[in-house]
Amino acid sequence: MLVYPSGIDLSSSTLRHLSRLLSARRRERGTRWRRLSADRQALLVLAHLRCGHTYAQLAAGFGVGIATVYRYVAEAVQVLAAVAPNLAAAARTAAQGVRNPGRHPAAHRLGAPPGRRLGEIAADRPYYSGKHKRHGMNVQVIADPFGRLLWASPALPGAVHGIKAARTHGVIEALAEAGARCWADKGYQGADGTVRVPYRGRWDKLSAGQKAVNVSHARIRAVGEQAMTTLKSWRLLRKLRCSTTRITDLVKAVLALHLATSS
Repeated sequence: MLVYPSGIDLSSSTLRHLSRLLSARRRERGTRWRRLSADRQALLVLAHLRCGHTYAQLAAGFGVGIATVYRYVAEAVQVLAAVAPNLAAAARTAAQGVRNPGRHPAAHRLGAPPGRRLGEIAADRPYYSGKHKRHGMNVQVIADPFGRLLWASPALPGAVHGIKAARTHGVIEALAEAGARCWADKGYQGADGTVRVPYRGRWDKLSAGQKAVNVSHARIRAVGEQAMTTLKSWRLLRKLRCSTTRITDLVKAVLALHLATSS
């Protein structure tokens, strides 16, 4: 196998942050020696998460076995997922935006397709999103007024509707309790609480006032779309084909890295 140097479009602060967490884990466990240093392990993990490099590719590039790569990645994901914020904390942070006129938090749905399909089987049907016409996962996110990702939910099959997912995770109740106003798309009709959705109906059937509200609503939500881009920029999340439990941990790991290095 040929090996060549490559780049990762992340800052050095991201590498340092993950390296510090891994070093702390090694001290906690009393680890005396490993094949790779904490810095190199962090680099390996970032290459996997950001670029989607496979275990085999990483094993060849870092000169370790595939099993070692698996353990290194699993350990780092566990460490990062453990420090990701919970929903209550994210809702409180989102509520701070209410004090800033014109800057409001927004909640959206992200469907992350796991890759191409070669045919449908019964076990895959729950993962097919009728809205997006493809297989994927449903991950609810909360973004702050600047489009910064604050929280990501556990993953559910792509066939789960957005509002059902939000209710399953308790997002609507958490935002209402924190007093955080939330702007969401039409898929969240009936959410109530502090969730705001646009008027439904054909554009030519809406009144001038309703059109103005929808335009304003869309502008606010557009900022929140940056949170979607944040998750999708981690290429591994675009092509996952694994359990919702593993995807949940991976999304939490990405969230923890994003929050630690974007403030």
